[in-house]
Amino acid sequence: MDLTTLHERTVAEFVARVETVPEDAWGKATPCTEWDVQALVNHVVGEDRWTPPLLEGATIAEVGDHFDGDLLGDDPMSAAREAAAAAVASVAARLPGGGQVHLSYGDEQMTEYVHQLAADHLIHAWDLAAASGGDTTLAPDLVAAMAAWFADREELYRAAGVIRPRVDTERDDPAARLLAAFGRDPGWSTPG
Repeated sequence: MDLTTLHERTVAEFVARVETVPEDAWGKATPCTEWDVQALVNHVVGEDRWTPPLLEGATIAEVGDHFDGDLLGDDPMSAAREAAAAAVASVAARLPGGGQVHLSYGDEQMTEYVHQLAADHLIHAWDLAAASGGDTTLAPDLVAAMAAWFADREELYRAAGVIRPRVDTERDDPAARLLAAFGRDPGWSTPG
């Protein structure tokens, strides 16, 4: 699967989970212990809002605090859809030309950045579904693509503090292994 398609499909997986969040679930805990459902969705919407300017060559300093705070407003589903559409369009337009993006840790190849975005959307789609009682099934081809990319990066991410320690799991399916590699317990459920 080409990278543009991978990104588009992982973004769609996340947005599909946002669209099924029940009204009473926005304050629920997520596997990302620092975020409830609303904060998790806001984080991913923020990533999607950052994508176009970064792919166009902006630096972190140039974007500044433009995407800080609440990006969801009164309509989180519309905010997620609009941000996702802009991010997908930007990747489709910019990725074929290649190049670098300016990230917080330095310059990075655009392909690597888009892989990072795809992984974040897929893993957070599972986080959101697990937290809100949604469908936690991840498409096998997306899992395989992300696992292949992440295999050489897992320890680097862990050493940088970007992900939590690998989780031991009794489940031995590809999705469970990928979640465990990203520090997720595949059997996690909302407390209480």
